[in-house]
Amino acid sequence: MKKSTPPASPAVTRPDPAPRKRARGRRPTAESADLRATLLDAALACFVRKGIAASSLRDIASEAHVTPALVHYYFGDKAQLQQAVVAERLLPVVAQMRAPVIQAGDGDVAALVAGFVHGIGGVVAQHPWLPTLWVREILCEGGALRDMMISQVGPMLPKMMAGRFAAAQQAGQLNPDLDPRLLMVSLIGLTMFPMASAPIWRQLFGADDIDFDDLRRHTLVLLDRGLELDHAK
Repeated sequence: MKKSTPPASPAVTRPDPAPRKRARGRRPTAESADLRATLLDAALACFVRKGIAASSLRDIASEAHVTPALVHYYFGDKAQLQQAVVAERLLPVVAQMRAPVIQAGDGDVAALVAGFVHGIGGVVAQHPWLPTLWVREILCEGGALRDMMISQVGPMLPKMMAGRFAAAQQAGQLNPDLDPRLLMVSLIGLTMFPMASAPIWRQLFGADDIDFDDLRRHTLVLLDRGLELDHAK
């Protein structure tokens, strides 16, 4: 009797290997770098318009027309996103303001003052969001950037300038009745405050014809000659 052959086992279909996950630390593509920059700009826009405390990751995602998960993917959480905005958007602007001051020669008080006034005016013309953010997040009580102003921006610009004013005063090149620290406070008051309050005084005085270049010239004339009259005329 012929032995029967057992039926062949059915072929086993193996599933396709799962797609490999993107490795962490991979070099970003141009597209991902552009998207990251877009998210930083969206965060800055929300911070200026609503304030840092009131801006959520969902708000920032909506501003950038992406999902909140994508914001989380790039920055982790809001605190890390805020740090990135400070490091990559705000501190470079402060460095721009500092450059003309650094270029002023030691002991040249007029050049130092002019460098500061022109530096702030030029930066605000390029980044009009700065005065609003400064008022909301640094001047106002509880502002999210006040500590950053004291610990990071302070040594970069205001304290550095006050030190140079003090040195000029010791060299007999600055009025001895002035306090170098309050001179720096006065300079900020004559520059950032008018720029931050521009929507108010422009409407109040019908002064839409005054731009930031006019404001810079006015400030320098005020600092140079004050309110004295020319009696020779």
